[in-house]
Amino acid sequence: MNTPSHTSSVAASERGSRARVANWLDRQAPFVFVLPTVLLILAFSIFPLVTSAYLSLTRFELGEGGYQLTFTGLRNYVRLFSGSQQYHFTGVFRAPGIISIATIVIAWLAVLVWFYRYLASERRSIMGTLGRLIAAAAFLALVWLAANTLGRGGALGSLMVTIFYVVLGVALQFLIGLGLAYLCTLPLEGGRFFRLLFFLPLMVTPVGIAYMFRMMADTSVGPLAPVWSWLGLGQIAWAADPWLARLVVVIGDTWQWVPFMFLVMLAALEGTSREQIEAAQLDGASAWRVFRDVTWPSIAPVAASAVLIRLIEAFKIVDLPNVLTNGGPGIATESMTLHAFIEWRALNLGGASAVAYMLFFVSTIACVSFFQFVVRRARGDQA
Repeated sequence: MNTPSHTSSVAASERGSRARVANWLDRQAPFVFVLPTVLLILAFSIFPLVTSAYLSLTRFELGEGGYQLTFTGLRNYVRLFSGSQQYHFTGVFRAPGIISIATIVIAWLAVLVWFYRYLASERRSIMGTLGRLIAAAAFLALVWLAANTLGRGGALGSLMVTIFYVVLGVALQFLIGLGLAYLCTLPLEGGRFFRLLFFLPLMVTPVGIAYMFRMMADTSVGPLAPVWSWLGLGQIAWAADPWLARLVVVIGDTWQWVPFMFLVMLAALEGTSREQIEAAQLDGASAWRVFRDVTWPSIAPVAASAVLIRLIEAFKIVDLPNVLTNGGPGIATESMTLHAFIEWRALNLGGASAVAYMLFFVSTIACVSFFQFVVRRARGDQA
């Protein structure tokens, strides 16, 4: 017969075995439940990247019974910068003037001062220096490109048009969204109604917004045509003017994405400590001083993160310029995404992939630089 001590020891051994098995299963749970999902996401992310990278190094040709890919190396990229697609991607260059040269010199001096201040600080590092070199090179290249394509005799390519949409559009969206959010935090009549009203544009599809602005901007038969006539402005051929067409695209994009900034900044403003604000007001601080010294430092991390999210999305703008202007007049309003789409539609898959990869490089450098030098600093981290 088994003694009670022997029975208890066997039961304890079984409980220990079950506990070890349970602990092992708990440790394997992330691999069992999460790993398949991660592998699936990576497969759908990496495969298109690798495939498009290979396509950007080839020439796609249709033939009998299928297609043929001919390896061409970096020829598709060379065409974007110094070949047949240069006018389309980097733009038409003009003779540099005094303003262009002065702009480039000022940019160089600003970068040198920035580097000197960083190297003179105690938080310098090899990775930090390398990151700043990449960001500075990209910044100087864009300044040089803008200085040599803006003005009479020059024309912007899809690269600078995209930068124009991103910089002006995101800046307007942030400022307007922050202003509307600040107004909605004040004790005004109808605050709840306006919160709902400001949110509505985010629910409309980009194509719908593009068609709506296309009708509204029609100064001959559009719904605002009587207003233009009453103001004595007459018919404005905005679609025939490159800058007016680009501004209409920016206005439409701003109208669509202001609600996003509004919602994020409203949540940040409502999360600000009321005690600090009331203490500053009791000390006699003006509304501007309260916002600058109390409110803004508390919402700066959220604001920087919201701008970063919007930057990532803004680089992919394609619906509005495609529907509003079809990239015209000429190619004046084509973004890089629309440029790649047009090349793809013409069955130039190698050229389309090259443009897409250039967009990937530009947006990555811009967003990583913004995160390192703005978002981390707003959070109080060492940048």
